Amino acid sequence: MNVINDTLEDLAAEFELLGDWEERYRYIIELGRELAPLSDAERNDGNKVRGCASQVWLITEPQADGTLRFRGDSDAHIVRGLIGILLRLYSDRPPGEILRFDAKAAFEKLGIVGALSAQRSNGLASMVTRIRRDAELAPA
Repeated sequence: MNVINDTLEDLAAEFELLGDWEERYRYIIELGRELAPLSDAERNDGNKVRGCASQVWLITEPQADGTLRFRGDSDAHIVRGLIGILLRLYSDRPPGEILRFDAKAAFEKLGIVGALSAQRSNGLASMVTRIRRDAELAPA
């Protein structure tokens, strides 16, 4: 099993400990509060993720070891938390691992798919699309 799947299992266990979706939403919001803020300069059009109802910025930083590090932010608390989940899953992973990972199945496993509005689900899909695109474009 690869590291990204281990991280998914850890997240699933954390979500399982939380009872209802009200507790899970609070946890997701807490994950967002833990994100390091982006600077005003980083909140630019080039880093903006298209297809999100909220303002979302995502920065991809290729590392010397070939992995990709992601940083992100949003003007919406729940979306910041979703970014936090994505960063736990995808950040500091090699592009090939990112591209092999089935994000839709992961969100179903976490129970996120049915709990989000259509707009938030579309925004989450847009963020994953952006991460995958950056992984595809990363130097081999």
